[in-house]
Amino acid sequence: MPNNEIQLTQHVAAPPAKVWSVLTDLDAAPTTLTGIISVERVSGEGYAVGTRWRETRKMLGKEATEEMWVAEVEPERRTVVRANSRGADYTTSFTLTPSGDGTDLSMTFTADADKSSFLAKLMMKVLGGLGAKATAKMMTQDLRDIAAAAEAA
Repeated sequence: MPNNEIQLTQHVAAPPAKVWSVLTDLDAAPTTLTGIISVERVSGEGYAVGTRWRETRKMLGKEATEEMWVAEVEPERRTVVRANSRGADYTTSFTLTPSGDGTDLSMTFTADADKSSFLAKLMMKVLGGLGAKATAKMMTQDLRDIAAAAEAA
């Protein structure tokens, strides 16, 4: 099964440094991002490669907790967060690009079931459309919330 990818971009009327500060403040995520219920650090302080946390969100009417980790960091330019759940690898990349009076914040989410079991691949195929719509909606709200917090800072 090929990768499933969703990419969205939000213009933020704030410089990359302010956007980066909001984006990488894991401890404030439950108050900044309306879709996050809680964040529990597993390892690491601040925001650096290897930092791990458990993030609880409400999606499709149910609470779900996933363990995530920072895989790449280019301060004020780009970061990559990864997770593995139910036989699929998930990658979320954020790219910050200076643009006019602010920053274009791009978010790309990729789900890869290539290495997963037949059942995981089947579930991804069956639930893919519904899951993709819910994920795109969640991503849109996250980008709006990050923009609002960075613009208010």
